[in-house]
Amino acid sequence: MSAIKENSPVEHQEEYDEEKAFLSHEQPEHEAYPQKSSPPSLSRRFWFAAVLNCVSTAGIVFVNKRIFEHERLRHDQVTIAAFHFAVTGLTLYAVSRPQINVFQAKRVPIARILPLAIAMICNVVLLNLSLAYSSIQFYQIVRVLITPAVALMNYIITRATIPVRAALTLIPVCAGVAVVSYFDTAPKSGTAEKATAPIGVIFAFSAIFASAIYTVWIDKYHRVLECSSMQLLLNQAPVSVLIMLFIIPFSDDITVWVAIDSFTWMLVLLSGVLACLINLSQFLIIKEAGPVSSTVVGHSKTCLIVAAGWIHSGKSLSDGSLAGILLALGGIIAYSVAMQRAARK
Repeated sequence: MSAIKENSPVEHQEEYDEEKAFLSHEQPEHEAYPQKSSPPSLSRRFWFAAVLNCVSTAGIVFVNKRIFEHERLRHDQVTIAAFHFAVTGLTLYAVSRPQINVFQAKRVPIARILPLAIAMICNVVLLNLSLAYSSIQFYQIVRVLITPAVALMNYIITRATIPVRAALTLIPVCAGVAVVSYFDTAPKSGTAEKATAPIGVIFAFSAIFASAIYTVWIDKYHRVLECSSMQLLLNQAPVSVLIMLFIIPFSDDITVWVAIDSFTWMLVLLSGVLACLINLSQFLIIKEAGPVSSTVVGHSKTCLIVAAGWIHSGKSLSDGSLAGILLALGGIIAYSVAMQRAARK
């Protein structure tokens, strides 16, 4: 994943699921929106999965950031992404076996899944590059732009619209990201050091464009292939790994891995374990409580990663990017509420 998953592939699958939380095509209306008089109780399994998902997602961001601090590994993005895709594929294959039966696998012809697999590669690699050259809080907060980007792309392609109130909430989202971009790339007082390099901003916005395409395509592939999120991901991951095996000799220096110290190897393996936990916990969240609760967990993860990234960076509360973070987070939460209300009407 991931993406490495926040760069893990499942994270982008999560974004799709979170978008569908309010306009779900996968659940009957009576299941997606239960009666107010008998709200579903959340099981201990849900709370365990939610906590595990939040911790794993935050953990993988910080672990990957630490890996990318290694100057030579920073340029081996395709190799690292291929490793995470392989972990994702093996995990999903294992839990789809009849002995475990977490979900039922569905085979899709390679030719049909190929465009989506290529989109996933571009999406994840660009996000990884964004994390490598950006601060953690910028990397995470800029991801909220995926929502307005998807809304705009859906409008351009299919003329699909969203409620006016929901559209208005996207204004502070975009303004907040702009404020964070300005202050996070500005040199610190008395030094030329910047928290986020300009190339990191370029990678971040390129990743938003790739993520929007990927999200729109997932919607299409869900309907056309009649596959669940896990079924799609199980078909995508191996195809993506196969494609990247042909790309790696031209894009990465694989000889660098020979000189990697044991601590870095442990970090790489840990990121793979976290990617597995993200996949499994996200599936349990949706299974136990539905996509609406998945959206709430998604917002919690964003807030957790941004707050932890802020503390890790040592910034003061007077830093101007804080206002942008609050604007963006407030806007995306308001968007979710507006879409939920519109879907219930």
